[in-house]
Amino acid sequence: MGPGEGRKETLVEAAIRILNTPDPFEKARLGDSVATQWLHGLILDPYDPSADLPVPDRPARLADVKLVSPSLMPKLGKAGSLQSRQAIVHSLVHTESWAIDLSWDIIARFGKQEEMPRDFFTDFVKVAQDEGRHFTLLAARLEELNSRYGAFPAHDGLWDSATATSKDLLARLAIEHCVHEARGLDVLPTTISRFKNGGDNETADLLERVVYPEEITHCAAGVKWFKYLCTRSKSLGSASNGGGADEEIVQKFHSVVRKHFRGPLKPPFNAEAREAAGFGPQWYEPLAFKL
Repeated sequence: MGPGEGRKETLVEAAIRILNTPDPFEKARLGDSVATQWLHGLILDPYDPSADLPVPDRPARLADVKLVSPSLMPKLGKAGSLQSRQAIVHSLVHTESWAIDLSWDIIARFGKQEEMPRDFFTDFVKVAQDEGRHFTLLAARLEELNSRYGAFPAHDGLWDSATATSKDLLARLAIEHCVHEARGLDVLPTTISRFKNGGDNETADLLERVVYPEEITHCAAGVKWFKYLCTRSKSLGSASNGGGADEEIVQKFHSVVRKHFRGPLKPPFNAEAREAAGFGPQWYEPLAFKL
């Protein structure tokens, strides 16, 4: 899986190495190192055109987190008690651990296959680096709250969606970045307020100053590359320079989400954050109601 002798490792090779690293703390550290090398030009090639490297169906994970069905997850509470604050932060840590894998997976799984431009790799390298930092900071905060990652049950709904979209980059961008990640933008302000009301200003500050603004840029990456793929496709090529293209892209988004996401989207929506990420209410409001 590693690079050949006398040849530097490509970004996709490094991404697969990260996906095959089971310890999430080491995964975050390794991801930060790879991201820094890519962004400083120390990793030159996104992939080897002649290599067909297997991407794991499921990233390596430690077995110290008890996994349950999403429907069996205990209530997290509203951050009024220490246990509730621990449970909420634990949930965020778990989400960020999967976000690391999702970022490297989209690079390894789709970058070469879809002949994506270099900016695609750079955008998701930045996302991966951010997610690793979020995981590390939130895990440290969880320990400050006298708990640890693995102390509470968790679910793998995010990776279920990744598996369902493993053969379709357009679907992956729509579901993971424009539905799930956008949902995070919707609920984070309430979560921040609950920590403040519970007297936990340290966690609130971490979420408000670091996690929340960077998550907007992650959602923006999904919107950007969803639009790119639509515009690049032959079906929208004739309208690529006019307003008709934007309308067709939105309609395509609706059809992809209805195909790959079960049920309607849940309001209320954080319209300001979603607008900052590059998509307005015409993208998501029609999906809030069953047709």
